[in-house]
Amino acid sequence: MNGARALMGSLAASGVGVCFTNPGTSELHLLQALEEHPLVRGVACLFEGVATGAADGFGRLAPAPASALLHQGAGLANGLANLHNARRAHTPLVTLVGDAATTRTAVEGPLDSDVVALARPMSAWVATATGAGDAAAAVEAATRPPGGPATLVIPADVAWSPARRSVTAKPHPPVSAVAAEVLAAVARVLRQEPHTVLLLGGPALTSRGLGAADRIARATGASVVTEAFPARLPRGAGLPRTERLSGDPAAARTRLAGTRHLVLAGASRPVAAFAEPGSPGELLPATCATTRLGAWGDDVVGALEALAEDLAPRTPVTPLERRSTTPLVPDRPLDGSVLAAVVAATLPADAVVVDESNTFGGVLSDALATAPRHDLLTLCGFAIGQGLPLSIGAALACPGRPVLCLEADGSAMYTLSALWTQARESLDITTVVLDNGGYAILRRESRRLLGDGTTPSPLFDIRDPALDFVALSEGMGVPASRAATSGELTEQLTKALAEPGPHLIHATLPALH
Repeated sequence: MNGARALMGSLAASGVGVCFTNPGTSELHLLQALEEHPLVRGVACLFEGVATGAADGFGRLAPAPASALLHQGAGLANGLANLHNARRAHTPLVTLVGDAATTRTAVEGPLDSDVVALARPMSAWVATATGAGDAAAAVEAATRPPGGPATLVIPADVAWSPARRSVTAKPHPPVSAVAAEVLAAVARVLRQEPHTVLLLGGPALTSRGLGAADRIARATGASVVTEAFPARLPRGAGLPRTERLSGDPAAARTRLAGTRHLVLAGASRPVAAFAEPGSPGELLPATCATTRLGAWGDDVVGALEALAEDLAPRTPVTPLERRSTTPLVPDRPLDGSVLAAVVAATLPADAVVVDESNTFGGVLSDALATAPRHDLLTLCGFAIGQGLPLSIGAALACPGRPVLCLEADGSAMYTLSALWTQARESLDITTVVLDNGGYAILRRESRRLLGDGTTPSPLFDIRDPALDFVALSEGMGVPASRAATSGELTEQLTKALAEPGPHLIHATLPALH
């Protein structure tokens, strides 16, 4: 028994069953321990940002966190963008970072860096390992509400030195009931204030939470809105309609205008993602009061159900019915609305939809509202390049469920090597790359900040040379096809979603100026 085996055993004993990795020499003992352990599956990635993004996708859907094994400070730096997204999503995951041996502190090696300092901004918890108990502590920290990435730095000599035994993470206490006085205060607001918005997020976004909020809204007249970029949101037929707050700050301010009281159920106060001259970061009216329904670790869903029993005892949940779909004109060119309609018409039941469509997100969200029941995963931290890795973790966390990844063209290029892992693991993922030839969100923000008459920067354009996602995908072992019309996309999506294994569709759309 050495430190690496004790650490890996501690992870397994604490429920961690998968490790996404792009290892290096400092991690060879950890890699050996991973390969030897029968309960932890190693998944190879060609880039650290794919490993951290995949661990995020797994942690959002599975009952236990995943881990990512990275190579010293440089490897961690490559994975930080998707660790940032995971922290914004409050995803439980454990990041293991191999480091130089402690005996080399007087030697400045080429890869040496301050790993703890690099990890701290993107981690909910950081520590340097001295023994197996630290791996269990990392799992405890990652899963402690509100959840988030826990980073454990493992010096090479800690990994290779003798160790005694593995350690199991201590279970967290059950969630606490929301205090009776808080429930009474929220009930008074909902009874007395007609212009109240109930904003749901995080732990409230379950079928039970959505159902209770729907009952409350129907009985009191309050509006129910979900946060703009949920980590995981159940949607579709059989669930009540869910209105997502727009990610566009102007649209969000318009939606929230006139709100007198905001009740936060698992959500944070809504703020604009980007600064604008002369505009506040807050999206709420200045006169809006705010009440929080419980704290992190409280039973927010139970609180919503208690409020529903108090305020709406005889009001049933009103589920959406599956919308009947009519065949689209086969030769109709693709645009955002046509693509969204095709996706909604072909989506199978119980799918996982990973949405990094960026500027197409709003129209896709509307179209999928009455599609078959599915889980939606979104880009919580706005660091692009997450969709393809996130789909890997989702597919491994939910074997048997089809995964549909809606991926913007510019974002896809950040972590395109995720396709290689999809092929290597034979994952049931269908990726649709939405190719409009540029960074449309930059064009939109440029008009907002610089004026409508501003000529978009040529740096926003990625069509010269044009990207051939069919060739790129096939070069990494994922079969691919190309669609430019509704008929082509319907045929290809229907086939890809019905077949096991990965597939990519390069959907060409008009350029957005």
